[in-house]
Amino acid sequence: MAEDALRIRSLNAELKRKMLRYLEEPRIYETPVEGFRLARREEGGTPEKCFEKPLAGLVVQGTKHSHMAGGDFVYTENQTVVAAVDMPISSYVVNPSRENPFLFVYLYLDRRLLASLSMEMGAPPLPETGERSGVSVADAGADILEMFLRLVELLEKPEQIAFRAPMMLRELHYLLLIGPHGETLRRLNTPGTHDNKVAQAVNWIRENYRIPMQVESLARQVNMSRSTLHRHFKSLTGLSPLQYQKQLRLFEARRLMLLENERASDAALSVGYESVTQFTREYKREFGEPPLRDRNRRRAAAV
Repeated sequence: MAEDALRIRSLNAELKRKMLRYLEEPRIYETPVEGFRLARREEGGTPEKCFEKPLAGLVVQGTKHSHMAGGDFVYTENQTVVAAVDMPISSYVVNPSRENPFLFVYLYLDRRLLASLSMEMGAPPLPETGERSGVSVADAGADILEMFLRLVELLEKPEQIAFRAPMMLRELHYLLLIGPHGETLRRLNTPGTHDNKVAQAVNWIRENYRIPMQVESLARQVNMSRSTLHRHFKSLTGLSPLQYQKQLRLFEARRLMLLENERASDAALSVGYESVTQFTREYKREFGEPPLRDRNRRRAAAV
């Protein structure tokens, strides 16, 4: 055990050193490796809200508090977090500073790769017992730290990324499947499980959030009863299907206003709202400010 602790400490120190080459200032660095990101934060305080795709992340330094899937999660140095399904996340970093920034490395997960690996592994069937969250937090083993370190080191050899990155990402997905997050990931990516049916429902909503949704019809589409879909959907995401659709619409409208310069009324109609007044009311309830004020504040903060 002492040797493992020393190994983890050594890997963490090296990972931190190499990450800081790319993170001299606070930012999210989108690396040339598909879906692989490095992040540095120096400010805590007000929670930031986003709608994230499935990801696996490692805290290299600091502590983060997140509300996701209906629960509160705190994860700190040398811990991994997996958000296994698309969901809204509200989070803040605990007491970061210029001298001790929050450092985080993460990867957007490949669902098809997870499903393929799960089949190849030939693991025993998963029992359908109770409802589970779509979020998992666990201590990171040396193999996970080493895998993230190897990916960061690969950035120093850009000519090799196209050839080596796919193999390394496959290995990281495999390590996640055989580790503490494995059952959560397998349930969501194994056909026939309740969680996989919910994942199918999530995908449908993500692709069709602009149009009116009938939960009864969605339940039939994924071969579940309405009550079963509602129960498992809320367990995994923290929201009902209709609440999930509303959140998607609001986050997409926010993106359209901020990045594509759409007016609030146009953004509201683009994401499926029929009433701009209703959109403004729900936007303020979700983000704390009316659409225009929120957009202007976020733009000013980004300068």
